[in-house]
Amino acid sequence: MYADRAGRQTDRERPGGSCDALMAKTGSVLRLGRTLISRAAIMLLLVLPLVAPAASDEGLKWDSVADGLAFATWNPGVRCSEDLAAVLVRIDPERYRFAVHHFQDEGLPSPPLMVDWQRRIGASLMFNAGLFLDDFSYMGLLYKDGRALGKRRHPQWQALFVAEPTEADRRKAGVLDLAFEQFEEERPTYREAAQALMVVDRTGKIRVRQSGKRAQQTLLAEDGGGMIWLLKTTNPATLYGLGDCLRRSFPAVKQVMAMDGGSSSEVLVGADLLAQLTRSGYAPGWRSAVDGTARASHIPLPAVISIRPRTETGSPSPTRHPAQQPSSAR
Repeated sequence: MYADRAGRQTDRERPGGSCDALMAKTGSVLRLGRTLISRAAIMLLLVLPLVAPAASDEGLKWDSVADGLAFATWNPGVRCSEDLAAVLVRIDPERYRFAVHHFQDEGLPSPPLMVDWQRRIGASLMFNAGLFLDDFSYMGLLYKDGRALGKRRHPQWQALFVAEPTEADRRKAGVLDLAFEQFEEERPTYREAAQALMVVDRTGKIRVRQSGKRAQQTLLAEDGGGMIWLLKTTNPATLYGLGDCLRRSFPAVKQVMAMDGGSSSEVLVGADLLAQLTRSGYAPGWRSAVDGTARASHIPLPAVISIRPRTETGSPSPTRHPAQQPSSAR
């Protein structure tokens, strides 16, 4: 601005529009143009984070359906060795509480369908837990409110989803690697726990074999920011292919574990959130995979995991279109 004023003053002091005056005026215009362009560039940089997906999320468009709860459709395409498609759910354990449920502990005569579990529990979201035997007993460690519901620790499976710590300084939820981390069964440090298969560990190593077996899958993981990621495939996939694609696409996602797959793989959003989506008029592509209508047949599930808001501040908020999300939701 000082240079512009000096340029105009020089023109007035040199009557007749000399060549020097013309050059000074031209320089002023150019400097003014550069200033405006610089300001526009700065404004663009300030605005872009509000509308563009985070780079670490590989271009995902997250739909924030409630504070601390977001959904996205994942189609990695040629980046991965398999034709993969899935719904991703990102959960903030500081805002949402996790709880394990087993039909026998609930006093039920037989395992319910997921839709019946949802009617009974009334959670914001529910998903299947790990594998079970023919008598519907859980394979591996399973804890509810600090009580052991499973028979015994599975000797080969090294992943343990844990939530609701008994000590205040511990993270609210996460995935433990039992090959390197301790979990005392007699004095559990978390009230809720479910053991299953480790797919990718913290070093990025894939811990499952390439069997070629494709099935529907439910995966759990944690990221470097303490968020819990839930993945539900929408077409059959191998665990190895999923693990390899996840570690390549999302370097921040660590400790990926597989819950039960095949016909047991199921994720269901609560009625309140579904009603909110309907009222908003927004029809996200992931809805049909989590509203209970994706498959013609469902099987009873002896064990499930639910999430609910910890406080009223975690209750559903108006659904935002991806382009309207604040950067803090990404």
